[in-house]
Amino acid sequence: MPATAVVDIRHLSCALGGRSVLRDISLRVEEGETVVLLGRSGSGKTTLLKVVNGLATPSAGEVWFEGRPAEGWDPIQLRRRMGYVIQDAGLFPHWTVADNVGLVPRLESWPPQKVAERVEFLLNAVGLAPAEFGARYPRQLSGGQKQRVGIARALAADPPLLLLDEPFAALDPITRFELQRQFLALRRTVRKAALFVTHDVREALMMATRVALLRDGALDLVLTPAEFLAARTAEAKAFLASLEENWRPDEQPPRI
Repeated sequence: MPATAVVDIRHLSCALGGRSVLRDISLRVEEGETVVLLGRSGSGKTTLLKVVNGLATPSAGEVWFEGRPAEGWDPIQLRRRMGYVIQDAGLFPHWTVADNVGLVPRLESWPPQKVAERVEFLLNAVGLAPAEFGARYPRQLSGGQKQRVGIARALAADPPLLLLDEPFAALDPITRFELQRQFLALRRTVRKAALFVTHDVREALMMATRVALLRDGALDLVLTPAEFLAARTAEAKAFLASLEENWRPDEQPPRI
């Protein structure tokens, strides 16, 4: 019998405003793996994250989280078990970096000393020295630094699942590559399950343990990066056509 998945999406469909956005999606995400949701704009990637997080309601099917139907969870507790990282980090502007990172542990009534230790650990883990950055405000950070804080905040309460919605898309190419590499190193350390949204095939092949390609709200295929490079569906070939010849995901990505 297979181990319990961190998140198990079962025959999920979703309609918004009378329009079908997701159609019969089935996908499991295990501990320690990053499943990248790759697709064009409007393919349903972000909607799928919202359904998993309880921010959108499916019209059919269900989501199981840690072996229980999501509808059986208290919505607030469910969301606190998932770290969410969005493109602009979504930091509270009038809170310090340390306060932003420690938000969910404080909501969960962690002792102050434990919160402080967790904040210090995570800021070091994302490359922001606590003594230098902990007392800063978001306006005093670069775009890359804000995203590092966003990742630290998502990890703060030690959730089993990370949801990342194009977290590096707004960054310059060099900063983006640095954060991609840092996320991969962090993944080896914290062993979280992750759903990672992108429309960039280079990023997908670099970040994924498996790539889930969406087309018009349905799964076109789910493959490892190496398998994806040989995929023959029309949608996969369209994405692969954008890659520079001879590039492979174990190499540095091509120049952007």
